[in-house]
Amino acid sequence: MTTPRDLLLTTLEVASSRLPGQGDLSLAIAGGELIDLLNARAAALDGDHIVPDESGAVDDRLLNEASAALVRQAPYESVEDWLWRRGRGLAAVYLTALKEEGQITRRRRSRWTPFGTGRTVLTDTPARRSARERWTSNEPVLASLGTTLGIRDQERQQHQEDPQDTPDQQLGSPPDVADEAVETVLAVVHNAVRDLEAERQRRSIEDAAFDNIWRGP
Repeated sequence: MTTPRDLLLTTLEVASSRLPGQGDLSLAIAGGELIDLLNARAAALDGDHIVPDESGAVDDRLLNEASAALVRQAPYESVEDWLWRRGRGLAAVYLTALKEEGQITRRRRSRWTPFGTGRTVLTDTPARRSARERWTSNEPVLASLGTTLGIRDQERQQHQEDPQDTPDQQLGSPPDVADEAVETVLAVVHNAVRDLEAERQRRSIEDAAFDNIWRGP
């Protein structure tokens, strides 16, 4: 499995009661794609710009699509620009892929309601178990992306309600990432998600002000 798939499976499992916004998750998934491409040597970073590497190879349809989408002429695309461009609607793309693969299914009675698409549940598959093991082992990349999306905070709250439910080692800060390029991507993802939230708040304030003007004194 890939980081984006593991991230989405983890999100659906851990954050079922309060899922992140599609925009937040799409940005994080795009970051996960780039990290997997870096690890596969299908891309490298020159500063904060993404340089494709034809010598690398990936064995995943969506990662291949991500690799094909990389800008291949200088000046290369920055990590931030990649997140906003590639991330547009990406969570829905991966959700559809998981449905087609049988990783998630619809049921009439369930608390799972990802993105308003109806009630769905995770299937007990090797992919789900692998993602859970990666999450519970506090793997740095998945832990960092999950923290950015607020999943770790939900686990902390759940731990307060039921201390036996979540291991203590999962509740601290994510472990340090040894790779500088990967660390750069994670930092840009974090900033992009924060910027998106700030934009939401700004629009909410503007909408509220407009409503007040419309209603009058």
